[in-house]
Amino acid sequence: MAYNIPEKYQDLTPAPQLDKKTLNKMVWMSCFLQASFNYERMQAAGWLWGILPGLQKIHTNKEDLKASMAHNLDFLNTHPFLVTFVMGIVLSLEQNKADTQTIRSVRISAAGPLGGIGDALFWLTLVPITAGITANMALEQKSIVGAILFLVIFNAFQFVIRWWLMHWSYNLGTKAVTMLTSNAKEFTRAASILGIFTVGALIANYGGTTVRIAIADPAINVQGLIDGVLPKLIPLLITLGLYALIKKGWTPIKCIILILVVGILGCAFGIWTGDSKAIDENGAGINGGYNPLVEWYELPAAE
Repeated sequence: MAYNIPEKYQDLTPAPQLDKKTLNKMVWMSCFLQASFNYERMQAAGWLWGILPGLQKIHTNKEDLKASMAHNLDFLNTHPFLVTFVMGIVLSLEQNKADTQTIRSVRISAAGPLGGIGDALFWLTLVPITAGITANMALEQKSIVGAILFLVIFNAFQFVIRWWLMHWSYNLGTKAVTMLTSNAKEFTRAASILGIFTVGALIANYGGTTVRIAIADPAINVQGLIDGVLPKLIPLLITLGLYALIKKGWTPIKCIILILVVGILGCAFGIWTGDSKAIDENGAGINGGYNPLVEWYELPAAE
């Protein structure tokens, strides 16, 4: 039998403020937001699990708690690291015994913009910057410390954000929704620009694709000519090419397959340089670091 969620709670007396211990507990529990992810209600079960300690303290009336749990099982899809922002707002409304329909509407309007903001803040900004710094440490020092440091920095940052958003939005109430929606576009754009700038710097710093070809007699190193025009030109062209393909409708999977095919064929025909630091039997460096399957030109003799 379907449960009809009432529009108003039976006990309309505002509940006392939630203590910091309960708020902090819900911050920890919000980490399991996607533990019960499904395609019917997305993150609804994890959302209810995370917010339940607060609801239990707010609604001492069992029927009100039942109604609150029911409407908090509505479809929800938001950024998992910023979900405590929505939790704080909803808890503030629940505490003041707002209409259930009002709470449901505010929850949807608050959760929606967080997807773009969270992606810009974390995946386009924090991850490239942190990964770029720690990956460089791991490569130079040949140590696992870089990988550990990445995990520590990333998770510490996202957990501090969870904790701060929970307390800030709970104390601010519905005003937080207005602040979010009025500045969401500008914030997302600023974070996206910073992320794109960082990704561009990573391409210039770590883009290692180079040409192995030598032409003319005496042999001319093609890569040397390209570096004279613009260093890291080939990684830049590859990035711009993939961007153009994605704009035309290509999926990331197709782009990855294309890169694999071009990379394998290019190495087989001696087009791309492989920097494996390989040496021959005499200890001299092997140009390109590998022997291509098809040799259609001669490299200059190693000095």
